[in-house]
Formats: sequence, C-alpha cells, structure tokens
Amino acid sequence: MNERHTVGAAVRCKNGEIYTGVNLYSIHGSCAEFIAIGAAITAGEREFETIVATRTQSEGGILLPPCGNCREIMVRFAPDIYVLLETVNGVEKISIKELMPHH
Repeated sequence: MNERHTVGAAVRCKNGEIYTGVNLYSIHGSCAEFIAIGAAITAGEREFETIVATRTQSEGGILLPPCGNCREIMVRFAPDIYVLLETVNGVEKISIKELMPHH
C-alpha cells in the first residue's frame, strides 16, 4: 500500500475550534480520531462537540464508525461528544453514550 494515511478525522470543540488528524500505519499505529482528540487536548481543549472520520477517496471516501479503542477514548476524554455516522437514513449525529451504552 502506497498510501500511509487512509483515514482522516476532525473533532469540533464546543467553542467552535476544529482539530484534525490522520491515522498512522505501523506495528502499533494510531487511529485518526486519537490523533485529532490528542491535538485538541494538546491545545488545551477539554469540551468536545462532534467528531467524524472518513477514508480517503481512493479507499471509498465514506464516513467510518469509531473502533472500540476510539470509543473508549471518547467515553473517557469526551463523554458528551457526538459521532457523525452514515446510516440507512443518511448521515446521523449519534452520541458516544449511545455507541457505548454500558461504559
């Protein structure tokens, strides 16, 4: 695979600031959501509104649901965040609490 970053994520904070990240492929790679949330926390942010992740156009360009590790990080560091997901009804804004109901 020539592309080393095939997923991008953006997190919007409650103050309107937006931080982005890309996934890092390696033996112990990191998801784009981790990178975006980490960038926001590094900048001093603590209140998050919405997060979204997508593949590159060559990989299909669709919105991706967060993996289990990302969901856990969101519950810990952004418990009030909403995730943008593609569903049968189109793009929906779903709370992390709905995605992890028994955290």
